[in-house]
Amino acid sequence: MQAIYQWQMTGIDSRGLENQFAEDGTLDKADRPFFNEAVRQITLNTPEFDTLIEPLLDRKLSSLDRVELAILRLGAFELKNRLDVPYRVVIDEYIELAKTFGAEQSHKYVNGVLDRLAGEIRAVEVQARKQV
Repeated sequence: MQAIYQWQMTGIDSRGLENQFAEDGTLDKADRPFFNEAVRQITLNTPEFDTLIEPLLDRKLSSLDRVELAILRLGAFELKNRLDVPYRVVIDEYIELAKTFGAEQSHKYVNGVLDRLAGEIRAVEVQARKQV
């Protein structure tokens, strides 16, 4: 989340982010392949992820807090591309990030947006969970 936030604020390219976070030790215990894939995909394909998110918002994308935007972009990336991770796990991960780094009630907003997004792009999985 911090890398995507930094990219949003500075425009540094994905290679620069990967190098910086590797050099400062931030990635020592992280899942590097996931980090690299997420950073590359989000920085290179931002419009794709924003198109998924924007219809679910109650305001313009440009009005979102930058932390919330980073979290929502990551959530959209993971819901769309990491089908090996259950959608509830994805949503819970990003709710926790919003609680830690976001504004006071941003976790509720993140939950609502990602829950609706999961219903759209993982409809079969969401429906199966509801029938259990």
